[in-house]
Amino acid sequence: MMSEKIDRKTATPAIPQHDAVELTAGGSTAQIVLNEQIYTLRITRAGKLILTK
Repeated sequence: MMSEKIDRKTATPAIPQHDAVELTAGGSTAQIVLNEQIYTLRITRAGKLILTK
């Protein structure tokens, strides 16, 4: 097995990834809170995402 060394000074952290279907619990909408503001995430019939305040 080959071991790779990672330079922590130049390494880029992974971007968090979330499944929209899981966020909506299998439905089509979810509420997301940021700084006490509520946003609505909606999956359209065409499979696109819309985020509104």
